[in-house]
Amino acid sequence: MSRLHDFMEKRSFALLFGILGVVSIGGLVEIAPLFYIDSTIEKVEGMRPYSPLELAGRDIYVREGCYLCHSQMIRPLRDEIERYGHYSLAAESMYDHPFQWSSKRTGPDVARVGGKYSDEWHVGHLSAPRSLVPDSVMPPYKFLLETKLDYARYDRNLLANKRLGVPYTDEMVALAISDIETQVDPDADDFDGFMARYPKAVVRNFDGTDEITEMDAIIAYMQMLGTLVDFDEYQAETHGNER
Repeated sequence: MSRLHDFMEKRSFALLFGILGVVSIGGLVEIAPLFYIDSTIEKVEGMRPYSPLELAGRDIYVREGCYLCHSQMIRPLRDEIERYGHYSLAAESMYDHPFQWSSKRTGPDVARVGGKYSDEWHVGHLSAPRSLVPDSVMPPYKFLLETKLDYARYDRNLLANKRLGVPYTDEMVALAISDIETQVDPDADDFDGFMARYPKAVVRNFDGTDEITEMDAIIAYMQMLGTLVDFDEYQAETHGNER
């Protein structure tokens, strides 16, 4: 081994080709699975693309770096399942670009936070975290309540995601802007059409103001997390297939 080491150290071209060979093998191991990743993700009943308002909320979640303190990946360990709920499924992140698994929990995991708290709680918590959680180290995000959501061209966001493989239809892209307005108005004319496009979407005025704000968007996103899959049904089907 020492002879090979001496040989490589004294011959720069041999060292260069050795490095290229190792990097190539490592790259191949990482890249090759991407060509058949679609066939390895289990299809789960209930999963759908984000509604335009949820997608806008997710964009804000990423923009504000929420993923740096809040993971969205519940591991299949007893203590995590008892605290947060059913372990995360790969299919739950199939429309995420990029996924929000994260690797740190300064704050709790939010993969199953949808429906756990009221909209009013989220508004209060995001505006002044320590007013509800005294030990919180989260900074305040009150400005989200005061910032109007810029969605005049949001159809382009859906189109960009469609090009990445998210199954948005031409109708979904065309109605992206009106669908944002519909999701904060239960009395909207296209309520039924919206629900047909985005089953299980929560439709209501999330922040209680007359404007569509960034707070509306991020709460719509948070209230959706973990609510699309019926895990009782998933467990029954999974255990049935195992038999």
